[in-house]
This record gives sequence, C-alpha cells and structure tokens, in this order.
Amino acid sequence: MSDLPGGKISNRPLHFIWILDTSWSMEGTKIGRLNFAIKEALPAMKDTASDNPNAEVLVRVVTFSTGARWHVAQPTPVEQFSWSDIAADGVTDMGKALSLVAEQLRMPPMEPRALPPVLVLVSDGYPTDDFETGLRDLMNEPWGKRAVRLAIGMGEDTDLAVLSKFIGHQEIKPLEANNAHTLVQFIRWVSTAVLKSASMPVAPSNDGQPGRPPVPVPPPPQPGPPNPGDDVW
Repeated sequence: MSDLPGGKISNRPLHFIWILDTSWSMEGTKIGRLNFAIKEALPAMKDTASDNPNAEVLVRVVTFSTGARWHVAQPTPVEQFSWSDIAADGVTDMGKALSLVAEQLRMPPMEPRALPPVLVLVSDGYPTDDFETGLRDLMNEPWGKRAVRLAIGMGEDTDLAVLSKFIGHQEIKPLEANNAHTLVQFIRWVSTAVLKSASMPVAPSNDGQPGRPPVPVPPPPQPGPPNPGDDVW
C-alpha cells in the first residue's frame, strides 16, 4: 500500500511552511523588509485560500540562525494566522532547519490524505552547518520529496547552488531578490499564485513523475527595479 495521499479531494490539508534565515547577516534592513513583505502578503494569501474549496491551508514558520526553532509550531488555519515579527542574530544553521521540518513531514503527524506541502526557504547567505544531512533528512520523507520546494535568495551573497539543491527541480530556479520591492513581489507570488496552484487537485501527468514538481508551478514575476529610495542588497 502506498504511503502517499489518497481519499477525497475536498478540504484536504495543505501545509505551507516558511523556512526563514534569521542569522546576523539578516540584521537590520533585510529582516525588517522580510517581516514587512510577509505581513503585506498575508491578506492576499487569505483571500486566495478562501477562494479555493479544495484545501484547508495550514501555515507554520521555522526560523534558523544558531540552531533552528519553530516560530509558529502549530499548523494554523490561514484565516486565523497572524504574523509576529522575527529578529536576527547568530550563524546560519540551515541544515538543522530542514531536519526540523522533516520531523513534521512524517506520518504521523502528517495526514495521508494531505495535498503536497509548500516549503518556502528564504536566506541571504551560506549554511554554516551540515546542509547535506538536513536535506537528506527532508528528502527521506515521502512528503518532503513530494513537497513544492521554493527558495528566495536575498542579496548577491546568497549561495544559489544550495538553494537549487533544496528545490531539486531543474525547471525551477531560486528567486533572486536584490531589493525590497522585488522581495515583496516574490513573497506575494509564493503566497498567492503558488498557493492557488498547490491547492488544486494534483494532475495525473505531474503526480509522481521523477524530476518534475508535484504540481504545476506558475511563472514567477519578473524582478522590477527598486523603488526610489528603496534598499538594494
């Protein structure tokens, strides 16, 4: 018997997990802009979820710096979700964050009838711990392997090769946000367009094919120029 989802389409849980870098290099403008971007996108995310009866969207947040921790540990229905600002300090233990997520993608606590989860990794630097072990832990879980995995790099110093490994699909590239305006665009895109696609019934042509994401991922917005006076990283 398969340990992957089955059952009714209607109201299947869809776990949306932010995996956010809060290391010292994010301190100041970057962490402030990330807080703003997620708060700004949240009303549109709620609207997108309410327009789609196929899924119950449940949101959680992991942060990583020196170690990794759940900023929002309880899977929270998106209509009840509110943003609490994060702060920056410490190193970049990205591998520990992926291992932490992997623990929650086991069955249980994951439901067999869930839709593929959406994992969004945001970072501005290089892992300082064992990233490969964390990624292996994630990909050893059936739901980790079948997740829609996306990544946003903040600034030119981001390790895009690591973000590409996390995504694991050649057709999907890490998003590069080099200014606050583009970051807002990308955060809104993953919170709405990607969420809408992920909450639809899985197309048989995509489901389970190696090398392809489990759901169609819409094209991301083209990065725009910074607004006058905007931060550039």
